[in-house]
Amino acid sequence: MLGLAGLCGFLALVEALPRLGFVSPDHLPPTSSIAAALAEETSDAAFWTALGDTLTGWALGLFIATAAGITAGMVISIVPYLREATASTVEFLRPIPSVALIPLAVLLFGTDLRSTLLLVVYAAFWQVLVQVLYGVQDTDPVAEETARSYGLGTWARIRHVLWPTALPYVMTGVRLAAAVSLVLAITAELVIGAPGLGARIAVAQTSHAVPDMYALVAVTGLIGVLINAGARAVERRSLAWHQSVRGEVSP
Repeated sequence: MLGLAGLCGFLALVEALPRLGFVSPDHLPPTSSIAAALAEETSDAAFWTALGDTLTGWALGLFIATAAGITAGMVISIVPYLREATASTVEFLRPIPSVALIPLAVLLFGTDLRSTLLLVVYAAFWQVLVQVLYGVQDTDPVAEETARSYGLGTWARIRHVLWPTALPYVMTGVRLAAAVSLVLAITAELVIGAPGLGARIAVAQTSHAVPDMYALVAVTGLIGVLINAGARAVERRSLAWHQSVRGEVSP
């Protein structure tokens, strides 16, 4: 209720500021104008096409980054000396902002969906990879040595020892990657002009359709909230056995 009250207060503030003359409606339209523009947007088939393009780029990029991050993290963790050999490379590549790859993406793929995927995968991959590395590192050495002494093979040790320990870290990485993927998908569309909500925001901005621009920005924010809520729900369901989640739901 407090969160809902805070949101209502924010919307009332946005409604009041331009009407009382504190800001120009050309820069910040009142909430009622933004809501009307949003209703008009949702009645346009092109809006839903753009929304589908954005969600497609987000979902594909997140899936590829998650699969690649988990696979690479496990391989780096279990192959002797590979983690030490790749540590400097990971620390060099990870801080590079994905937006710095925009010229490369345009050069390779133009304004195609693949440009969006390149930026999304690059940004989300490191979120998952680093969490997998931390998760495997947190494995109880006694449990791992016990598994070895019982003759468990590599896949059996991954399944029964490494994966259960790393899973909470993996889910955290996926949740972070989901948010980062949305940010990069919108950024790619906004800057490159790839099909999606970002491109539609850019068109509204250049045509001075300010209420429509704010309405589309609000849609991206709502998508972010839904993605975060969905990721947390999946995390709680996947880790229902884990102490951290059981502590959350216990009375």
